[in-house]
Amino acid sequence: MQPQAFYRAVADDFSAVDDIIKKQLTSRVPLVSKIGDYITSAGGKRLRPLLVLLCGKALGREGDDLRLLAATIEFLHTATLLHDDVVDMSGMRRGRKTANATWGNAPSVLVGDFLYSRSFEMMVELGSMPVMKILSQATRIIAEGEVLQLSKVRDASTTEETYMEVIRGKTAMLFEASTHSAAALAGATPEQSEALRTFGDHLGVAFQLVDDLLDYRGDAETLGKNVGDDLAEGKPTLPLIYTMREGTAEQAALVRKAIQKGGIEDLESIRAAVEESGSLDYTAQLARDYVARAIACLESLPPSEYRDALVELSEFAVARTH
Repeated sequence: MQPQAFYRAVADDFSAVDDIIKKQLTSRVPLVSKIGDYITSAGGKRLRPLLVLLCGKALGREGDDLRLLAATIEFLHTATLLHDDVVDMSGMRRGRKTANATWGNAPSVLVGDFLYSRSFEMMVELGSMPVMKILSQATRIIAEGEVLQLSKVRDASTTEETYMEVIRGKTAMLFEASTHSAAALAGATPEQSEALRTFGDHLGVAFQLVDDLLDYRGDAETLGKNVGDDLAEGKPTLPLIYTMREGTAEQAALVRKAIQKGGIEDLESIRAAVEESGSLDYTAQLARDYVARAIACLESLPPSEYRDALVELSEFAVARTH
Protein backbone atom coordinates (compact mmCIF):
# COMPACT_ATOMS: atom_id res chain seq x y z
CA MET A 1 0.00 0.00 0.00
CA GLN A 2 1.21 3.49 -0.72
CA PRO A 3 2.65 5.50 2.17
CA GLN A 4 0.58 8.68 1.76
CA ALA A 5 -0.58 10.29 4.99
CA PHE A 6 -4.21 9.55 4.19
CA TYR A 7 -3.47 5.83 4.59
CA ARG A 8 -1.41 6.32 7.75
CA ALA A 9 -4.30 8.14 9.44
CA VAL A 10 -6.32 4.90 9.53
CA ALA A 11 -3.56 2.28 9.26
CA ASP A 12 -4.88 -0.02 12.01
CA ASP A 13 -8.43 0.13 10.69
CA PHE A 14 -7.20 -0.49 7.15
CA SER A 15 -5.38 -3.62 8.31
CA ALA A 16 -8.53 -4.80 10.07
CA VAL A 17 -10.55 -4.27 6.88
CA ASP A 18 -8.08 -6.50 5.02
CA ASP A 19 -8.65 -9.21 7.62
CA ILE A 20 -12.43 -8.92 7.19
CA ILE A 21 -12.07 -9.19 3.41
CA LYS A 22 -9.97 -12.36 3.70
CA LYS A 23 -12.45 -13.90 6.15
CA GLN A 24 -15.51 -13.04 4.06
CA LEU A 25 -13.94 -14.47 0.89
CA THR A 26 -14.04 -18.01 2.23
CA SER A 27 -16.32 -20.38 0.36
CA ARG A 28 -16.98 -24.11 0.35
CA VAL A 29 -16.19 -23.94 -3.39
CA PRO A 30 -12.40 -23.53 -3.77
CA LEU A 31 -12.57 -21.71 -7.12
CA VAL A 32 -14.70 -18.95 -5.59
CA SER A 33 -12.09 -18.27 -2.91
CA LYS A 34 -9.27 -18.54 -5.45
CA ILE A 35 -10.69 -15.99 -7.89
CA GLY A 36 -11.86 -13.70 -5.10
CA ASP A 37 -8.43 -13.72 -3.49
CA TYR A 38 -6.77 -13.18 -6.88
CA ILE A 39 -8.60 -9.95 -7.62
CA THR A 40 -8.64 -8.54 -4.07
CA SER A 41 -4.90 -9.11 -3.67
CA ALA A 42 -4.03 -7.34 -6.94
CA GLY A 43 -2.68 -4.25 -5.20
CA GLY A 44 -5.43 -1.71 -5.91
CA LYS A 45 -5.59 1.60 -4.07
CA ARG A 46 -8.73 0.66 -2.13
CA LEU A 47 -9.80 4.28 -2.12
CA ARG A 48 -13.47 3.52 -1.51
CA PRO A 49 -13.04 1.65 1.80
CA LEU A 50 -10.48 4.29 2.72
CA LEU A 51 -13.15 6.96 2.20
CA VAL A 52 -15.51 5.06 4.49
CA LEU A 53 -12.92 4.95 7.27
CA LEU A 54 -11.83 8.58 6.92
CA CYS A 55 -15.37 9.98 6.68
CA GLY A 56 -16.64 7.87 9.57
CA LYS A 57 -13.74 8.77 11.83
CA ALA A 58 -13.96 12.44 10.85
CA LEU A 59 -17.47 12.29 12.33
CA GLY A 60 -16.27 10.52 15.48
CA ARG A 61 -17.37 7.00 14.55
CA GLU A 62 -15.10 4.15 15.66
CA GLY A 63 -15.37 0.40 15.91
CA ASP A 64 -16.10 -2.80 14.05
CA ASP A 65 -19.21 -1.55 12.22
CA LEU A 66 -17.22 1.09 10.35
CA ARG A 67 -14.63 -1.50 9.34
CA LEU A 68 -17.35 -3.90 8.20
CA LEU A 69 -18.92 -1.16 6.09
CA ALA A 70 -15.54 -0.42 4.49
CA ALA A 71 -15.10 -4.10 3.61
CA THR A 72 -18.65 -4.23 2.22
CA ILE A 73 -17.88 -1.34 -0.11
CA GLU A 74 -14.73 -3.08 -1.32
CA PHE A 75 -16.73 -6.25 -2.09
CA LEU A 76 -19.20 -4.21 -4.14
CA HIS A 77 -16.34 -2.56 -6.01
CA THR A 78 -14.57 -5.86 -6.67
CA ALA A 79 -17.77 -7.41 -8.00
CA THR A 80 -18.13 -4.55 -10.49
CA LEU A 81 -14.52 -5.02 -11.61
CA LEU A 82 -15.06 -8.72 -12.34
CA HIS A 83 -18.20 -7.98 -14.35
CA ASP A 84 -16.70 -4.96 -16.13
CA ASP A 85 -13.67 -6.92 -17.32
CA VAL A 86 -15.96 -9.53 -18.86
CA VAL A 87 -18.14 -6.91 -20.56
CA ASP A 88 -15.09 -5.00 -21.83
CA MET A 89 -13.18 -8.19 -22.71
CA SER A 90 -10.21 -6.73 -20.80
CA GLY A 91 -7.01 -8.74 -20.65
CA MET A 92 -5.02 -6.74 -18.11
CA ARG A 93 -5.80 -4.90 -14.88
CA ARG A 94 -3.38 -3.58 -12.25
CA GLY A 95 -0.43 -4.90 -14.20
CA ARG A 96 -1.50 -8.53 -14.52
CA LYS A 97 -3.99 -10.74 -16.34
CA THR A 98 -7.63 -10.21 -15.50
CA ALA A 99 -9.63 -13.00 -13.85
CA ASN A 100 -11.61 -13.57 -17.05
CA ALA A 101 -8.40 -13.88 -19.06
CA THR A 102 -7.14 -16.45 -16.54
CA TRP A 103 -10.23 -18.55 -15.73
CA GLY A 104 -12.75 -17.52 -18.38
CA ASN A 105 -15.86 -15.37 -18.48
CA ALA A 106 -18.34 -17.69 -16.76
CA PRO A 107 -16.38 -18.16 -13.51
CA SER A 108 -15.61 -14.42 -13.38
CA VAL A 109 -19.28 -13.44 -13.71
CA LEU A 110 -20.39 -15.99 -11.13
CA VAL A 111 -17.74 -15.01 -8.60
CA GLY A 112 -18.78 -11.40 -9.15
CA ASP A 113 -22.32 -12.51 -8.23
CA PHE A 114 -20.91 -14.23 -5.13
CA LEU A 115 -19.19 -11.00 -4.05
CA TYR A 116 -22.39 -8.98 -4.57
CA SER A 117 -24.32 -11.52 -2.52
CA ARG A 118 -21.72 -11.57 0.23
CA SER A 119 -21.76 -7.77 0.40
CA PHE A 120 -25.50 -7.82 1.06
CA GLU A 121 -25.03 -10.43 3.79
CA MET A 122 -22.50 -8.03 5.36
CA MET A 123 -25.00 -5.16 5.07
CA VAL A 124 -27.58 -7.23 6.92
CA GLU A 125 -24.99 -7.90 9.63
CA LEU A 126 -24.53 -4.12 9.98
CA GLY A 127 -28.24 -3.81 10.68
CA SER A 128 -28.58 -0.25 9.41
CA MET A 129 -31.55 0.40 7.13
CA PRO A 130 -30.22 3.84 6.04
CA VAL A 131 -26.95 2.17 4.94
CA MET A 132 -28.85 -0.64 3.22
CA LYS A 133 -30.96 1.91 1.33
CA ILE A 134 -27.93 3.90 0.17
CA LEU A 135 -25.96 0.85 -0.99
CA SER A 136 -28.86 -0.99 -2.63
CA GLN A 137 -29.74 2.13 -4.63
CA ALA A 138 -26.08 2.58 -5.53
CA THR A 139 -25.78 -0.94 -7.00
CA ARG A 140 -28.79 -0.26 -9.22
CA ILE A 141 -27.44 3.09 -10.42
CA ILE A 142 -24.01 1.56 -11.11
CA ALA A 143 -25.62 -1.15 -13.25
CA GLU A 144 -27.64 1.49 -15.13
CA GLY A 145 -24.46 3.50 -15.72
CA GLU A 146 -22.69 0.49 -17.16
CA VAL A 147 -25.62 -0.31 -19.46
CA LEU A 148 -25.80 3.34 -20.59
CA GLN A 149 -22.08 3.25 -21.39
CA LEU A 150 -22.55 -0.01 -23.31
CA SER A 151 -25.36 1.58 -25.34
CA LYS A 152 -23.01 4.40 -26.37
CA VAL A 153 -20.13 2.21 -27.54
CA ARG A 154 -19.12 3.24 -31.09
CA ASP A 155 -21.58 6.14 -30.94
CA ALA A 156 -19.64 9.18 -32.11
CA SER A 157 -22.64 11.46 -31.46
CA THR A 158 -22.37 11.01 -27.68
CA THR A 159 -22.44 14.39 -25.92
CA GLU A 160 -20.46 15.62 -22.93
CA GLU A 161 -23.72 15.66 -20.95
CA THR A 162 -24.31 11.95 -21.64
CA TYR A 163 -20.68 11.16 -20.87
CA MET A 164 -21.05 12.86 -17.46
CA GLU A 165 -24.20 10.83 -16.83
CA VAL A 166 -22.27 7.65 -17.61
CA ILE A 167 -19.34 8.37 -15.29
CA ARG A 168 -21.62 9.57 -12.49
CA GLY A 169 -23.31 6.18 -12.64
CA LYS A 170 -20.49 3.76 -13.29
CA THR A 171 -17.75 5.37 -11.16
CA ALA A 172 -18.80 8.33 -9.04
CA MET A 173 -21.80 6.52 -7.57
CA LEU A 174 -19.70 4.12 -5.51
CA PHE A 175 -17.52 6.98 -4.24
CA GLU A 176 -20.73 8.76 -3.26
CA ALA A 177 -22.13 5.62 -1.64
CA SER A 178 -18.91 5.22 0.35
CA THR A 179 -19.00 8.71 1.83
CA HIS A 180 -22.79 8.87 2.20
CA SER A 181 -23.10 5.48 3.93
CA ALA A 182 -20.26 6.37 6.31
CA ALA A 183 -22.16 9.54 7.23
CA ALA A 184 -25.34 7.52 7.79
CA LEU A 185 -23.55 5.00 10.00
CA ALA A 186 -21.92 7.80 11.99
CA GLY A 187 -25.23 9.55 12.64
CA ALA A 188 -24.24 12.70 10.77
CA THR A 189 -26.45 15.78 10.73
CA PRO A 190 -28.52 16.26 7.54
CA GLU A 191 -26.11 19.03 6.48
CA GLN A 192 -23.02 16.83 7.01
CA SER A 193 -24.67 13.88 5.31
CA GLU A 194 -25.49 15.90 2.19
CA ALA A 195 -22.04 17.50 2.18
CA LEU A 196 -20.31 14.11 2.31
CA ARG A 197 -22.64 12.66 -0.32
CA THR A 198 -21.75 15.55 -2.64
CA PHE A 199 -18.09 15.25 -1.75
CA GLY A 200 -18.08 11.61 -2.85
CA ASP A 201 -19.85 12.42 -6.12
CA HIS A 202 -17.44 15.22 -7.03
CA LEU A 203 -14.38 13.19 -6.07
CA GLY A 204 -15.61 10.22 -8.08
CA VAL A 205 -16.21 12.36 -11.18
CA ALA A 206 -12.71 13.83 -10.88
CA PHE A 207 -11.22 10.36 -10.45
CA GLN A 208 -12.85 9.06 -13.65
CA LEU A 209 -11.90 12.18 -15.60
CA VAL A 210 -8.26 11.56 -14.71
CA ASP A 211 -8.64 7.87 -15.66
CA ASP A 212 -9.93 8.89 -19.09
CA LEU A 213 -7.15 11.45 -19.44
CA LEU A 214 -4.48 8.85 -18.60
CA ASP A 215 -5.82 6.55 -21.30
CA TYR A 216 -4.09 8.93 -23.73
CA ARG A 217 -1.37 10.56 -21.64
CA GLY A 218 -0.21 7.55 -19.59
CA ASP A 219 1.84 4.45 -20.36
CA ALA A 220 0.92 0.79 -19.94
CA GLU A 221 3.59 -0.03 -17.35
CA THR A 222 2.55 2.81 -15.03
CA LEU A 223 -1.18 2.39 -15.60
CA GLY A 224 -1.23 -1.37 -15.12
CA LYS A 225 -3.50 -1.67 -18.16
CA ASN A 226 -3.16 -1.19 -21.88
CA VAL A 227 -3.05 2.41 -23.09
CA GLY A 228 -5.88 3.13 -25.51
CA ASP A 229 -8.23 0.53 -24.03
CA ASP A 230 -11.19 2.92 -24.21
CA LEU A 231 -10.48 3.71 -27.84
CA ALA A 232 -10.08 0.02 -28.66
CA GLU A 233 -13.56 -0.60 -27.25
CA GLY A 234 -15.05 2.37 -29.11
CA LYS A 235 -15.90 4.26 -25.91
CA PRO A 236 -16.53 7.98 -26.53
CA THR A 237 -14.79 9.45 -23.46
CA LEU A 238 -14.40 13.19 -22.83
CA PRO A 239 -11.00 13.63 -24.54
CA LEU A 240 -12.55 12.23 -27.72
CA ILE A 241 -15.85 14.10 -27.38
CA TYR A 242 -14.05 17.42 -26.88
CA THR A 243 -11.74 16.80 -29.86
CA MET A 244 -14.72 16.14 -32.13
CA ARG A 245 -16.40 19.30 -30.86
CA GLU A 246 -13.47 21.73 -30.65
CA GLY A 247 -10.72 20.26 -32.85
CA THR A 248 -10.09 20.83 -36.53
CA ALA A 249 -12.29 19.16 -39.11
CA GLU A 250 -9.50 16.66 -39.79
CA GLN A 251 -9.07 15.85 -36.09
CA ALA A 252 -12.82 15.46 -35.60
CA ALA A 253 -13.10 13.13 -38.60
CA LEU A 254 -10.17 11.02 -37.38
CA VAL A 255 -11.69 10.59 -33.92
CA ARG A 256 -15.20 9.95 -35.24
CA LYS A 257 -13.94 7.19 -37.51
CA ALA A 258 -11.87 5.62 -34.70
CA ILE A 259 -14.87 5.51 -32.32
CA GLN A 260 -17.14 4.03 -34.96
CA LYS A 261 -14.78 1.19 -35.90
CA GLY A 262 -13.02 0.60 -32.57
CA GLY A 263 -9.50 -0.79 -32.39
CA ILE A 264 -6.21 1.03 -31.86
CA GLU A 265 -4.77 1.11 -35.38
CA ASP A 266 -4.79 4.92 -35.29
CA LEU A 267 -3.85 5.25 -31.61
CA GLU A 268 -0.78 7.44 -32.10
CA SER A 269 -2.62 9.78 -34.46
CA ILE A 270 -5.51 9.96 -32.01
CA ARG A 271 -3.15 10.69 -29.11
CA ALA A 272 -1.62 13.53 -31.11
CA ALA A 273 -5.07 14.89 -32.01
CA VAL A 274 -6.44 14.90 -28.46
CA GLU A 275 -3.26 16.60 -27.22
CA GLU A 276 -3.16 19.24 -29.95
CA SER A 277 -6.88 20.02 -29.71
CA GLY A 278 -6.51 20.90 -26.04
CA SER A 279 -8.92 18.18 -24.94
CA LEU A 280 -6.52 16.66 -22.41
CA ASP A 281 -5.89 20.04 -20.80
CA TYR A 282 -9.66 20.63 -20.76
CA THR A 283 -10.27 17.26 -19.10
CA ALA A 284 -7.51 17.86 -16.54
CA GLN A 285 -8.90 21.30 -15.66
CA LEU A 286 -12.41 19.92 -15.26
CA ALA A 287 -11.04 17.28 -12.89
CA ARG A 288 -9.30 19.99 -10.85
CA ASP A 289 -12.53 21.98 -10.72
CA TYR A 290 -14.45 18.99 -9.38
CA VAL A 291 -11.80 18.32 -6.75
CA ALA A 292 -11.91 21.94 -5.60
CA ARG A 293 -15.68 21.63 -5.21
CA ALA A 294 -15.24 18.34 -3.36
CA ILE A 295 -12.77 19.85 -0.89
CA ALA A 296 -15.14 22.76 -0.24
CA CYS A 297 -17.75 20.24 0.93
CA LEU A 298 -15.45 19.15 3.76
CA GLU A 299 -15.95 22.47 5.55
CA SER A 300 -19.01 20.89 7.19
CA LEU A 301 -16.73 18.50 9.11
CA PRO A 302 -14.97 19.47 12.35
CA PRO A 303 -11.19 20.00 12.01
CA SER A 304 -9.24 16.75 12.46
CA GLU A 305 -6.44 14.67 11.00
CA TYR A 306 -9.11 12.70 9.16
CA ARG A 307 -10.54 15.77 7.44
CA ASP A 308 -6.98 16.77 6.50
CA ALA A 309 -6.44 13.29 5.08
CA LEU A 310 -9.61 13.62 2.97
CA VAL A 311 -8.25 16.85 1.51
CA GLU A 312 -4.92 15.18 0.72
CA LEU A 313 -6.70 12.20 -0.82
CA SER A 314 -8.70 14.56 -3.03
CA GLU A 315 -5.55 16.30 -4.23
CA PHE A 316 -3.94 12.92 -4.93
CA ALA A 317 -6.91 11.93 -7.10
CA VAL A 318 -6.01 14.54 -9.73
CA ALA A 319 -2.21 14.40 -9.35
CA ARG A 320 -1.87 10.64 -9.84
CA THR A 321 -0.24 8.99 -12.84
CA HIS A 322 -2.07 5.64 -12.56
